[in-house]
Amino acid sequence: MVYNYNGVKIYYEFIEGEGIVNVFLHGWGRESSDFNELRHLGGYLLIDLPPFGKSENIRNWSIFTYANMVICLCRHLNIKKYNLIGHSFGGRISIIISAMEKDKVNKLVLIDSAGMKPKRNLNYKLKLIKIKIRKKLGLSIDKYASRDYKNLSPEMKKVFSSIVNTHLEESARLIDCKTLIIFGEKDKETPIYMAKKLNKLIKNSSLVILKNCAHFCFLERKILFEEILNNFIKEA
Repeated sequence: MVYNYNGVKIYYEFIEGEGIVNVFLHGWGRESSDFNELRHLGGYLLIDLPPFGKSENIRNWSIFTYANMVICLCRHLNIKKYNLIGHSFGGRISIIISAMEKDKVNKLVLIDSAGMKPKRNLNYKLKLIKIKIRKKLGLSIDKYASRDYKNLSPEMKKVFSSIVNTHLEESARLIDCKTLIIFGEKDKETPIYMAKKLNKLIKNSSLVILKNCAHFCFLERKILFEEILNNFIKEA
């Protein structure tokens, strides 16, 4: 199915089911099919966050545009109450929605979630200086960029930069729904210190660390993850 949000076609799958709907939000550069094996847990909404999957390209979006798109789609589908389950970039969106839509969000699950301000060492600061110099000279900065950044179009590089430089500590403090934070022990993209920070900021939260897993813990330990998620969303 396709939803038109401000001229952008958003691909989604929706099964109402019985009771509260599970809204799954995937990571950057991924698509909604990451969560296909979790559809049987109840009613669900799977969204291809643009420009990924089957959704269209975008221009000048911020992380708040993404959050508003998801909110508008849920209203369009008349979803009264939902659980938010967000991985990495999808976690960023979930944090904002949970802070804004308190009457709609039942429970929140953050999987290897981004959104916290990263710790920066001296090497990183030196790299920033080199990047600024190269920009002034009109030289390419791709060799200093992440893989996610390098593979983007010029327009999407602006979107990506805006998103990764928007930190969500204040939004996390506003969340009061029951929250489960699940991180891979060996995650290097969103390290464990970010999980602990989220756990500290979100007052009604618990933290589970999956051993021998990295940034895609929900795919690396599918059976265990599904058991943990199912128990959390089913408990009173």
